[in-house]
Amino acid sequence: MSEVSLVFVTAGNEKDALAIAEKLVEEKLVACVNVVPQIRSVFLWKGEVCREPEVLMIMKTPTSLFPSLQKRVKEIHSYEVPEIIAFPVSQGLPQYLQWVVESTEAKG
Repeated sequence: MSEVSLVFVTAGNEKDALAIAEKLVEEKLVACVNVVPQIRSVFLWKGEVCREPEVLMIMKTPTSLFPSLQKRVKEIHSYEVPEIIAFPVSQGLPQYLQWVVESTEAKG
């Protein structure tokens, strides 16, 4: 079975996050995206401390698709430098991990 990763991406609002999530699911780059509203981010940007409301997307994808996923997020995201961070899944329900892989396989 292919290795699966969780990918964290933030967006400025829920509307943008849902649009990104739907495109990525439709394009089979991810099997699922959890959209977590109302997070608060504090970060350094261009020498200034910023405090912004954001929305967190937690994406599930085969690790092999990460380069394509990263490229696509950069294309459709409104941020100059979007957060795109991947974590390998070391353990999980085998049937769920298989579903992630099957949900992202190319249409035949």
